[in-house]
Amino acid sequence: MSDPQAKPRVAFQGERGAFSEEAAVKLLGAQIDLVPRPTFEAMFAAIGEGAADLILAPVENSLAGSVYRCYDLLLESQLHITAEVILPISHHLIGPPGAKLEQVRSVQSHPVALAQCTKFFEQHPQIKRVAAEDTGGSVREIVSAADPSRAAIASRRAAEIYGGTILQSHLEDHHSNFTRFLLLSQSAAVPKGANKISLVAFLLHQPGALFHALEPMAQRGINLVKIESRPIVGHPFEYCFYLDLMAPPDAPETQAALKALQNYTSEMRVLGCYVAAPPPSTD
Repeated sequence: MSDPQAKPRVAFQGERGAFSEEAAVKLLGAQIDLVPRPTFEAMFAAIGEGAADLILAPVENSLAGSVYRCYDLLLESQLHITAEVILPISHHLIGPPGAKLEQVRSVQSHPVALAQCTKFFEQHPQIKRVAAEDTGGSVREIVSAADPSRAAIASRRAAEIYGGTILQSHLEDHHSNFTRFLLLSQSAAVPKGANKISLVAFLLHQPGALFHALEPMAQRGINLVKIESRPIVGHPFEYCFYLDLMAPPDAPETQAALKALQNYTSEMRVLGCYVAAPPPSTD
């Protein structure tokens, strides 16, 4: 941003009303410029193209697991993690104005959203599932079509944005449904109070490498809260490991553990140091 007083432009994947948009507002407030991008690739390219200042990327869901494409794109980029936010996911059945639940014959949404509402479809076997690119975009399409037999699954925010009617709320199979998002920036500045570190490690291809790499964490009482392996492109059946550590980055014990870890890697890259999001409430 050339103007320091300008609102930050935040890119997210999907159309207006997507859960990513809701997460951006939760983390940064309403005084931001939202930049919808059609794909994860387009989202990660937004800063380099000058279309955005920040990116909000989903990296894992408490039911569906990790969003692998975002992990791969994060590694390919030179962006840094500066914050995280955890968003509770509530799925709503949304139809055009005047529609009623008994009229619905097809429901479209992102495949992950459809998969998280299987009990609803079991209870309504006459309703066909239709996979689409995006939750928010699905609401826009069904409202525009004005066909009462077509509905979408998306957020309450999407219904408000496009003028849809909520026909049924909380379709998700499990109410403890949360998605974790990372805020990405070109800046590597560490925020005050940072207590979480994300890094990627390319371990030496030898017996016991993972055990020896993680041992320094355990010895120093550092909590490893996530570990994720991903294939290394061009190196068949070799993997890099993404690690999330609960530790203040400047603490001597943390620095010692990271230095010890580096001894068992061919490459180690800190992706970001930031303040951990509060744990989600499951009440």
